[in-house]
Amino acid sequence: MPRLIADLTPLRVSPAYRRLWWGLGVSNIGTQLTVVAVGLQVYAITGSTLAVGALGIAALVPLVALGLYGGALVDHYDRRTVSLLASSVLWLVTAGIAAQAWLDVGSVNLLYALVALQSAAFAINNPARSAIIPRLVAPELMPAANALQTLSMNVALTGGPLLGALLVAQLDYSVAYTVDTLLFTAALWAVWRLPPIPPEPESSSVAGAATAPGRRRVVGLSSVLDGLRYLATRPNVRTTFVVDLAAMVLAFPRVLWPAAGALYLGGGETTTGVLAAGFAVGGILASVFSGGLVRVRWQGRIIVWAITAWGLSVAAFGAVLVAVGPGSPDVVLWGALVLAGVALLAAGASDAISSVFRQTILQTATPDHLRGRLQGVFIVVVAGGPRLGEMVLGTEATWFGEGWAAVAGGLACIVVLWLVVRFQPRFWRYDARHPEP
Repeated sequence: MPRLIADLTPLRVSPAYRRLWWGLGVSNIGTQLTVVAVGLQVYAITGSTLAVGALGIAALVPLVALGLYGGALVDHYDRRTVSLLASSVLWLVTAGIAAQAWLDVGSVNLLYALVALQSAAFAINNPARSAIIPRLVAPELMPAANALQTLSMNVALTGGPLLGALLVAQLDYSVAYTVDTLLFTAALWAVWRLPPIPPEPESSSVAGAATAPGRRRVVGLSSVLDGLRYLATRPNVRTTFVVDLAAMVLAFPRVLWPAAGALYLGGGETTTGVLAAGFAVGGILASVFSGGLVRVRWQGRIIVWAITAWGLSVAAFGAVLVAVGPGSPDVVLWGALVLAGVALLAAGASDAISSVFRQTILQTATPDHLRGRLQGVFIVVVAGGPRLGEMVLGTEATWFGEGWAAVAGGLACIVVLWLVVRFQPRFWRYDARHPEP
């Protein structure tokens, strides 16, 4: 049993990592609270799943625009400083979201604008934080550290949506957003306590031309392109992004949850929170019992099977909604809710396993002077993919209904995944003992 439980060694050996883990864990609860609350507020104003899905586009555009450049900043400036400045902007935007609720503005366009600003700051902050972690723990501890990060995030994904749905249902949107503002101070504290973390000197450019040790290029388009050129020549790292996009763009079901609570399963906002929590509980269980996973050798194969299970789970969730039908029940349909929750629990566990190994391959196969730029690409994919997926499934739900949108998305994800593996067989053979990017 001890070999199955999550490895806590990174928390024991690195006080800086321990503070960062706790601080981000607390603040992420508030972040997930706001994600659910904003979706509920937009749905309450418009009554449209498509309008909720449009939140994804509002977040995606600045994420793509700044994600790659934010990664370049991380590779050229002290990573603690970059993260601290970006975290401060995030705190101010969160306070702005709370202010619009307290003032009862009721403007969907304002919410879209605030979500876009939040996404822009996140696009710079997240690559900085991710590039910091390999400097705080040893390379051999990275799988364990990533499993702990996944555990922390999924605890937030469990508690945040439940707390958000409860605060919205029992009190008000303004209270929910204010709680997020308070919790986010934990992240500011954790980043403030970090030591200076300048990027390591670059000894050569990506293209192979000599560069003087310690010399850094000016941050600009050429710096971003260096990271993209590196990615273009590293098929295993590149495939981690492609398979994740297949999963998130085609089969990310979060946009369907408000309608599932209101139209299919009953219970409204509370059911929405339960579905979100079920998804996160799966991630928690996978992370808690990740002790054996961190010693897996054939990591590419684990990613492929995990995403296959993800697609099947999302399709099963959709099948439950199809079977129930959009009847707007006055009471909670407990049997259907349990089945839907189990399907999302399996989806959350699959996503957590995939995430641990995708992040590990990226962090261990990429040199330090390029980690920020590759983490910029990573955040565009892992955050932008779900946002785009919300728009895709929101549109499909408008055309075919929420249930069929999930069924079609889950099955399409599996088909695309195996086509990618067919054309990238090296990813299937990826060996953690002899990592090849």
